[in-house]
Amino acid sequence: MILKSWLPYLDTYIYLLATPEILTFVSMEAIQKKDIRKLSLAQLEEFFLAQGDKKFRAKQVYEWLWNKSLKNFDEMSNISLSTREMLKTYFEINHIQVDLMQHSSDGTIKNAVKLYDNMVVESVLIPTTKRITACVSSQVGCSLSCNFCATGKLKRMRNLNPDEIYDQVVAIKDEAETYFQRPLTNIVFMGMGEPLLNYANVLEAIDKITSPEGLGMAPRRITVSTVGVTKMIRKLADDQVRFNLAVSLHSAINETRSRLMPINDTNPVEELADSLKYWYEKTKRIVTYEYVIWDGINDDERHASALAKFCKIIPSKVNLIQYNPIDEGDFRQAKQEAVDMYVKILESQGIIAKVRKSRGQDIDAACGQLANKNEVGELTEN
Repeated sequence: MILKSWLPYLDTYIYLLATPEILTFVSMEAIQKKDIRKLSLAQLEEFFLAQGDKKFRAKQVYEWLWNKSLKNFDEMSNISLSTREMLKTYFEINHIQVDLMQHSSDGTIKNAVKLYDNMVVESVLIPTTKRITACVSSQVGCSLSCNFCATGKLKRMRNLNPDEIYDQVVAIKDEAETYFQRPLTNIVFMGMGEPLLNYANVLEAIDKITSPEGLGMAPRRITVSTVGVTKMIRKLADDQVRFNLAVSLHSAINETRSRLMPINDTNPVEELADSLKYWYEKTKRIVTYEYVIWDGINDDERHASALAKFCKIIPSKVNLIQYNPIDEGDFRQAKQEAVDMYVKILESQGIIAKVRKSRGQDIDAACGQLANKNEVGELTEN
């Protein structure tokens, strides 16, 4: 008996041959393998039902793919050989590959991650006394051209897929256990790219990371950082996301912020404030502002007072971040007196302000330094 079934996510017909010995797949046309992790659990269930198998088989395979992060079908020990061979006929698993791992003197680890198409992004393991944090990328390069950021010097090549984001987290989770004998505790989307310009894929990756079938991490341990894409901040609020939001602010004065971050020309401070009000009204979650103080740019009382005023719009806190030099950069870290002045003004207004020491500077793994200096594959030519 031959059964014919069209599976739209495979973009092909499959033909089922039932024999007394075995039920197998054969295709009447050339098969172009698909990445199996692009299928939802429901689609995988449909696939197995179409070939005469049990629905629960899909959940078994799904768990191997996500919870156990398996890289090949042969290791699926509770799946029959014939089913594994069938999966290899129709599917592939496009895992990332950590091509280069650099260790900082402070314990930070930077990964150069090669993707299935040989493009490269970077991710960072940041160890502290209480936490181990994964800093992950969401795009290959970036289109926003922030003048102080090394990634902004690269053109945006493409968005990362959900599985490519997920795999960065898994790689750092494994490194945390291998090198520190400790679990991964936090994730920040502060690597290469603007997460909110890869909205759907970032949210799908977070859904996988937080689901029981994935890593089961609590959403409160995840922070997504944005330069301030106001339309997408509102969408986050409408979608009632449960993770934390950080904004790369650096100035609450339009003239200065536009000089630092071209996106401010189309998403000025006033619009940013309105979108953050909307965020807080919908989610009741405080926002963290990431803020670097530069010598001769925003190191005066005028800028500090503007920041304090901005912080009063909604409940928030401020991370004052040490500037990390980049190639072709004209910026200098402000003097300690300016940092102390900021802290004094902010705290006098009842605003929580923490001075964050950068980690991984000696391997260009600190905030704003990710730029694929050790690229492999196609990015070496850009």
